[in-house]
Amino acid sequence: MIHSIGRRKRSLARIYLKLGNGLITVNTKKIEEYFPNYIHQKILYPIKITDKLNQLDITIKVIGGGINGQAEAIRLAISRALCILNEKNRKKLKFEGLLTRDSREVERKKFGQKKARKKYQFSKR
Repeated sequence: MIHSIGRRKRSLARIYLKLGNGLITVNTKKIEEYFPNYIHQKILYPIKITDKLNQLDITIKVIGGGINGQAEAIRLAISRALCILNEKNRKKLKFEGLLTRDSREVERKKFGQKKARKKYQFSKR
C-alpha cells in the first residue's frame, strides 16, 4: 500500500493506493457520486496516462476547499503515488505537469479595506 498527500488552495487529499481492480472511493463514496463527470475525468488523468485504469484500488480522504481544489489535490496525490509505484511513470507525469504543486493561495483580507486589495470608495469632497 502506498500513501501520498496532495494539496491545492485550502484542500488536502490523502490517498492510499494498492493493486486491485479499479475501485476508487472518495470519503467512503464512489467517485461518480462525490464528483460530477467532468471533474472526475480530471482526477483520473494521471492514471490514464500511465495505463493503470483498472489495475489500482484507490482510497481517498479529502478535506477543505471546493470541488475544483479537491480534485486538483487528489490529482497531485495520485501522480506522486504513481511515481512511487514505478519510477518510469515520473517522466510521463512530469511532461504533462502533473507533479508540480500549484502554490497559489487566496490572499487574506486586510483591515480598513473591502477585500484583499479593493479599497473603500474615496471621496475627496
